[in-house]
Amino acid sequence: MGAGEMKPKATGGFRLRSRLVAVVVAALTVAGLVGVVAGSGQADARINGTGLQNNFSIDACGMPTNGAFGNKSMAPGRVNVRTWFKPGNQRTVIMLDGMRAQYDYSGWEINTNIQELVKRGINVVEPIGGPASFYTNWNAPSNFNGQQRRYMWECVIQNRLVPALKQRGYKGKNGKYAIMGISSGGNAALSLAAHRPDLYYAAGSLSGYNFLSAPGMHTMIRLAMLDVAPAPWNVDAMWGPPWDPRWYDNDPSMLINRMHGMKIFVGSGNGLFGRYNALPNVFDDLFKGSTLEVLAFTQAKAFEGLALINGLPVMSHYANGTHAWGYWQDMVWNAYAQGFFR
Repeated sequence: MGAGEMKPKATGGFRLRSRLVAVVVAALTVAGLVGVVAGSGQADARINGTGLQNNFSIDACGMPTNGAFGNKSMAPGRVNVRTWFKPGNQRTVIMLDGMRAQYDYSGWEINTNIQELVKRGINVVEPIGGPASFYTNWNAPSNFNGQQRRYMWECVIQNRLVPALKQRGYKGKNGKYAIMGISSGGNAALSLAAHRPDLYYAAGSLSGYNFLSAPGMHTMIRLAMLDVAPAPWNVDAMWGPPWDPRWYDNDPSMLINRMHGMKIFVGSGNGLFGRYNALPNVFDDLFKGSTLEVLAFTQAKAFEGLALINGLPVMSHYANGTHAWGYWQDMVWNAYAQGFFR
């Protein structure tokens, strides 16, 4: 089902259980999370040591793009895709960035070593760009920051990227791919897979917001979008006002029954300082990363509980940590160890 269609009908029991879990989530949804629905600070080095890069660009479905691709200018209206590809690999994963995605490199490449999956039989695909996009088709351009054309990321990923991968020989399980993302890209990965189960055999959300219809979530995302540089974004231009059915069309907790037959992975930190919390980043880690990860933790647990109720098996990994790249890197390798990509 496309992102613009009506939400599926839920059973009375599902609605009741959803409300009960929502109470728990609402208790931990606090105003102090404003401005931090994104990845935390980025590192300086990129991981390019595999020697197996194969980069290309795809049509942007008419949406606005920034043409930066390293130091080479690309034609407007294209999305750059950086990949790690090895002939003979039988699996491919699409990795989505978070709310503060850049236009030169994916945060995955800047901050992690997950590109090394290419040496383990898994091609890695990283579409570039999409800050504050939630990797979805927006209703309209964001008028707060003068956006000229609306985001069309679901079109790009489902209708442009996946066919491009097939044409270029990126193999998957029975012709299907895995998709994962962090933060706002995490819930997007689950929703994209649920919308098109014919394209994906596995979907993973790392510190994502998997229960967007929980009390307070519309407001939290609205406020967070106002803080995304370089200018605020109008969340009403994305899925409409809080009562618009598109909010439910893109809420993973409302799409659980469309995920049967897929491998599903959810991961999160618990908000406590862990191995990747260093002294120079204490302010961001404490006042942003910790509180944000508490929300992600409750959302992951709520989704996992609802999935269990509806008979959907879920792989999971919960770390002692905050909203930071080191923990997301570990979650990907944990998913690998659990057989997520097989």
